[in-house]
Amino acid sequence: MSSTVISIKASLQKHFGFNTFKGAQEAVIENVLAGKHTFVIMPTGGGKSMCYQLPALMSEGTAIVVSPLIALMKNQVDAIRHVSERDSIAHFMNSSLTKTEINKVRADVREGITKLLYVAPESLTKAENIDFLTSIKISFFAVDEAHCISEWGHDFRPEYRRLRPIMEQITSVPIIALTATATPKVQVDIQKNLGMVDAKVFKASFNRDNLYYEVRPKRDVQKEIIKYVKRHTGKSGIIYCLSRKKVEELAEVLQVNGIKALAYHAGMDPPTRAKHQDMFLMEDADVIVATIAFGMGIDKPDVRFVIHHDIPKSLESYYQETGRAGRDGGEGNCVAFYSYKDIEKLGKFLQGKPLAEQEVGRQLLLEMVSYAETSICRRKFVLHYFGEIYDDTACSEMCDNCRNPREKFEGKEIVTLLLNAISEVKEKHRSKYICDLLIGIDTNDNKTYKHQSNQYFGAGKEHEEATWNAAIRQSIVAGLLSKDVENYGLLKITEEGKAFMAEPRSFELIKEHDYTGMDDDNDIILNQKGGAGAADEQLFKMLKELRKEISTKKNVPPFVIFQDPSLEDMATQYPVNDEELQNIAGVGQGKSKRYGSPFLQLIAKYVTENNIDRPQDLVVKSIVNKSGAKVNIIMNIDRKLPLEDIAQSQGKKLSALITEIEHIVSAGTKVNLDYYLNDIMDDDSQEAVFDYFMEDAVTDSIDEAMAEFDGDYTEEELRLMRIKFMSEVAN
Repeated sequence: MSSTVISIKASLQKHFGFNTFKGAQEAVIENVLAGKHTFVIMPTGGGKSMCYQLPALMSEGTAIVVSPLIALMKNQVDAIRHVSERDSIAHFMNSSLTKTEINKVRADVREGITKLLYVAPESLTKAENIDFLTSIKISFFAVDEAHCISEWGHDFRPEYRRLRPIMEQITSVPIIALTATATPKVQVDIQKNLGMVDAKVFKASFNRDNLYYEVRPKRDVQKEIIKYVKRHTGKSGIIYCLSRKKVEELAEVLQVNGIKALAYHAGMDPPTRAKHQDMFLMEDADVIVATIAFGMGIDKPDVRFVIHHDIPKSLESYYQETGRAGRDGGEGNCVAFYSYKDIEKLGKFLQGKPLAEQEVGRQLLLEMVSYAETSICRRKFVLHYFGEIYDDTACSEMCDNCRNPREKFEGKEIVTLLLNAISEVKEKHRSKYICDLLIGIDTNDNKTYKHQSNQYFGAGKEHEEATWNAAIRQSIVAGLLSKDVENYGLLKITEEGKAFMAEPRSFELIKEHDYTGMDDDNDIILNQKGGAGAADEQLFKMLKELRKEISTKKNVPPFVIFQDPSLEDMATQYPVNDEELQNIAGVGQGKSKRYGSPFLQLIAKYVTENNIDRPQDLVVKSIVNKSGAKVNIIMNIDRKLPLEDIAQSQGKKLSALITEIEHIVSAGTKVNLDYYLNDIMDDDSQEAVFDYFMEDAVTDSIDEAMAEFDGDYTEEELRLMRIKFMSEVAN
């Protein structure tokens, strides 16, 4: 055993109190101490920090650690100080420090006390910092979260791409780059940009076998999250949302439902952010609801669940964020709520960006769609994305698809047709184009390439687009196809795919999930076609019969009383008093008072006779002050302000405002829009639409109303008239 190895192990025991290294840590540290460039790709919880912290403590001079977030730097510095006798062993230098604090940091570095100096990439560009760093002895540069360098990474930071020339300006020392998520494309990008293509690469398996992966349809998402968290009472969890507004709203909903939850996002003032982070780390709060600003490098080993309220922008983001669960090797549940509407929203955010950036963003989103909708082993899918081959029999039901396998069918002919079609169009097109070609959909692209006359145009029309997408995804994971992400997702046939074409063999395809029509809002949409389904079909049937009976007596359509989704919720929650009924989707105080009594009597009797255990502890409470915006809408309508002005004042489009008014009326509140309707529709038109909803409509569907009037009225006019009708008749 070499003296270096003994020295490394002795230092590990001395500084950190461990007797053994994790995975490849020892080999990485040896490489750094030997003065060689080093590239570390290690999953979250794999011990990346040790790979530069220990060699920094063992080396002469100060290691400069480039880190992207102030919160991350603070956390890392606090951690290293806890294993040292002196706080000066580690410092950070960023915009949060005062002049006096910066002078103290520089003095400690000059005296050789500080072994690790964490800096933001922006700090390296300042002339005074370059001058200072040039004057000290630097042991090596460590670039943490190195995926930030790549435009193909999930958290691209332009400042990271300028690191190499600045480092060269300061001094010539070894570089260690570290990341938890990097596809083969991103790995190459990082090495080229940092000028370390000769670096020794240490790549650990991306597999975290203690993590359970699950994707759920996005229905009643707030209620589902509350149920989930309550089933894991006392356990730590992180819930990720895409918007700051949703973070604050969800944190508040959790709080009023008795859950110790806090919000965290970049728009909060730094002291509050730091306080919330510390409360989570110190277990004064169980749940953090956050944007992606939270969690990078946070060393909390016992996070037991990570929930994605909104689907992330890329698989790298998803992997990084789910990686914060179960870092101690214990329980780690990763649940994502998925609706294609979220993908469409993220796609809109790309508009206005450079064309190449838009294309990259769209490809990353499509990879996320593929993950969400796939029915093969989710672990196998993720690891394949990161260039790792995985035997899905080892998953041991640690993902929803392996735990509840879906139907399989023979796909030899489908896959053969798919590969032949891709070959015929010279491997120059993406998934969407190939699906359109095989189904026979006439598009501008088809016309451009004159493929309507191609022998494969419409050759697969007996199968739906979902089937062809499934065939493409599963052929990629099986190694028959590859997706050239660098060239915007062009499908290429691999050598294995060519062998399959020459000699087709049995190929099992798995029927994929269908998430179309998922509702991404916790409120009931008036033209919703069916809800999430009732847990108790017998009670649901009885409630429908009661509704029909009451509607006949009152001479109004049944949907005026309660809509189907409300009855479905009643048949799931079993409300037996007025307060519980008002927690049912689409039931407000007005509706509860007007129609609730006979329904409550029926449910109470049913519960008693059938000895039902009601999920009372899972009834979701509403936020009292959440209705502030709705109150504002009602007041402005009472003042007879034009709807366009009300929408503008709330930063909404008119259609979104109409949706809000629909929710208000659905919950039992009357509104009077006559002043607005009289400006856009004459009396005869209003009467015709009103009579339709009263006499002819079987449901409140706007689609059916549009078909009935065959374009005589706009969707907006029909929605507003439906509001008038529901307000006057139902409330």
